[in-house]
Amino acid sequence: MTVPISDLIKTACQQTLGALGGILKKGADYATATKVPEDVFLNFRLFPDMFPLSRQVQIACDSLTRGAARLAGAELPAFPDVESTFLQLIDRAQKANAYVQAASAEAMNARTDTVVNIPIGGGQEIPMTCAAYLQGWVFPNLYFHTATAYNILRHNGVHLGKKDFLRPPG
Repeated sequence: MTVPISDLIKTACQQTLGALGGILKKGADYATATKVPEDVFLNFRLFPDMFPLSRQVQIACDSLTRGAARLAGAELPAFPDVESTFLQLIDRAQKANAYVQAASAEAMNARTDTVVNIPIGGGQEIPMTCAAYLQGWVFPNLYFHTATAYNILRHNGVHLGKKDFLRPPG
């Protein structure tokens, strides 16, 4: 049985960005409880050459929204990177999820074998079918940046467990 690529991205988006929203909510609650300013968490990096928490969340969201747009053959959306609070990052995750859920399943599924060129920096591109792009580019980026956001908060004392990463709260 082959699962349509639209189902794959929409399900992963809902689950992972929902879980990310829950992780960020726990981060906000922890910042309040410990009286640590939110920007301390939002600007924290695991290593000097890595992006801070806020950028990890933005990239996780962008991976899905741009992924859905490329899969559907639509213009890439642009969400300005202006979030400076946990609530704003949670809102971005919700907006990204809404964008992906609204993307045309028909258009995505019709393009499974269509080759798209993925920019990798320095003016270079990698040609991939839409199915390969979803599995080999969109999902790895989504999970890498979401896991890094989780790890930043966990490293800073936010009580998180595996279930927080794997499923939305509720």
